[in-house]
Amino acid sequence: MVWRWRYCYKDVLPFTAMVSMECANVGLNTLFKAATLKGMSYHVFVVYAYALAALVLLPAPFFSYRSIVLPPLTFPILCKIGLLGLIGSSSQIMGYTGISYSSPTLASAISNLTPAFTFILAIIFRMEKLDWEKTSSQAKVMGTIISIIGAFVVTLYKGPPIVIAFTPIQPLSSPETNLASGGLHSANPNWVIGGVFLTAEYILVPLWYIVQTQIMKEYPAELTVVFFYNLCVSFIAAIVGLATEKNASAWRIKPDIALASVVCSGLFGSCLNNTVHTWALRLKGPVFVAMFKPLSIAIAVAMGVTFLGDTLHLGSLIGATIISIGFYTVMWGKEKEEMAEDCGSVTGVDSASSRKVPLLQSYKNEQV
Repeated sequence: MVWRWRYCYKDVLPFTAMVSMECANVGLNTLFKAATLKGMSYHVFVVYAYALAALVLLPAPFFSYRSIVLPPLTFPILCKIGLLGLIGSSSQIMGYTGISYSSPTLASAISNLTPAFTFILAIIFRMEKLDWEKTSSQAKVMGTIISIIGAFVVTLYKGPPIVIAFTPIQPLSSPETNLASGGLHSANPNWVIGGVFLTAEYILVPLWYIVQTQIMKEYPAELTVVFFYNLCVSFIAAIVGLATEKNASAWRIKPDIALASVVCSGLFGSCLNNTVHTWALRLKGPVFVAMFKPLSIAIAVAMGVTFLGDTLHLGSLIGATIISIGFYTVMWGKEKEEMAEDCGSVTGVDSASSRKVPLLQSYKNEQV
C-alpha cells in the first residue's frame, strides 16, 4: 500500500500535473494573443497578471509556517528569490513580446530548445548525473535529442493534409472576423523579431528552473516562494511598464477578452502553473520539468484541430509520434535512475543495520 502511494505521488501525479499545465499554457498563450489583437499592452498584462497571483497567494506564508517546520527566511534566500523574479520577469516580457510579433504556435515550437539548455545547465551545476556507461544516462540524452528533432519536424515539415476541417469562407478584412474564425495571427506578423524574443525567453527559462530548484533545496515551501516570486515579478514589470507605457489609457482594462486573459493568466498561469512547476522541480528536478516543453507543440496542434478547426497534416502526426518516443525514452531513463538510487539506499540501510546488530548483541553480552 505504501509503495502504491509513493508511486502515485512521485510518478503519476507529477506526470499528470505537468501535462495539464502544458495544456493550460497553450490555451493561455492563445488567449493572450487574442487580447493583444484587441490592443492590450503586454507590459500591462504582466503587471496585472502577476499582481493578481500575488494577491491570491498572500495568505500562503502564514499557512506555510503553521503547517510545516521551515528554516528561517534569510536575506540570502530573499536575494535568490529576487534574482528569480528578475529572470522570470525578463523571460515573461520577452515571451509575450515575441508572441505579439508572431503567434502561440511559434512560441510552442521554439520552447523545444528548453530541454537541451536545461540538461546542459543541470550537468554544469551537478544537478544531473551523466555516466555514458549507464543506459539511463544514454536514454536521457537520446530521448532529449529525439524530442527536439520531433518538435522541429512539426514546425518545419507540413506534409499533405490528413484531417481537413471545414470552415465557412469569411471576409478577411476585419481583425474581429479573423479572431472569431480562430486565426490568431497578426495582420503583418514579424516572425524574425518574434523568434528572437522567444529564443531569448527559452534561454532564460532553463536558468529559472535551475535557480528555483536550488531555492527549493534551501527553503522547501512552494506557495511561499511563489508568492514572493510573483510579487517581485509584478514589481519589476511595473517599473518597466511605467517606463514604456506612458499612455494612461493603456492601464485601463476593459471588461472584455483582455480582462478574461488577465484573470485566467493570473489564476491558472502565474499562480497555479508556477506552483505546480515549483513543486515538480523540488520533487523530480529541472530536467523532468523541461522535458514536457516539446509536448506543447503537439498539444497546440491537437487543440487547434479540436477547438479551432485547423487541418491536421502528416508532418504534425509524424512529429508528435517522434516527440512521444523521445519523451518516454527520457522518462524511462529517469525512472531507471531513480530505481537504482532507491536500491542503493535500501542496500546501504540494510548493510548498516547488519553491522549494528552484532554490536548491540555484544553490548548486551557484556552487560550480562
